[in-house]
Amino acid sequence: MALKSIIYKATLNISDLDRHHYAEYPLTMALHPSETEQRMMMRLLAFALYADEDLSFTRGLCVDDEPDLWQYAPNGEIERWIEVGLPSEKRLRKACSRAKEVVLLVYGSDQQVDPWWQGIKRSLIRFDNLRVLRITETDSAALTALVARQMRLQCTVQDGQLWFTSDAGSAELTPAEMQPTI
Repeated sequence: MALKSIIYKATLNISDLDRHHYAEYPLTMALHPSETEQRMMMRLLAFALYADEDLSFTRGLCVDDEPDLWQYAPNGEIERWIEVGLPSEKRLRKACSRAKEVVLLVYGSDQQVDPWWQGIKRSLIRFDNLRVLRITETDSAALTALVARQMRLQCTVQDGQLWFTSDAGSAELTPAEMQPTI
């Protein structure tokens, strides 16, 4: 018998002072049986960073040719492709060839992220449409502490920082841009 996804509902109220975007989003997220709550909250963070009416969660981990989130342009082209985690260079190459902009949200411990980054950063130089953002282990743990099956979250974005508040507490996150080097 296959395990089923667990459904989480979130009402995300965004006040993005950097983009002058203010909206409330009712979100339904499925936590895949092989996914952690931390990864699910990183997907929610990615949504908060790029919140838009046309941005949507995909079918997730069970589909190889879809990102975690994507946004389509009116002409049907993929405008934004958002990945969460530590994907392979092959997956990022495919994403960069299919989308106008690719965003990778990297999270995890230094022991996980550093070896992955050392092994992949040189091959990412050629992708002009790729942006890599790092979330520290402390920041991702603080956001994960806000998890509930029914969440009401307020997110304020200013000067590249995000503040999440809910009945369960608050979390402050500062994504850091990772630059590929030769």
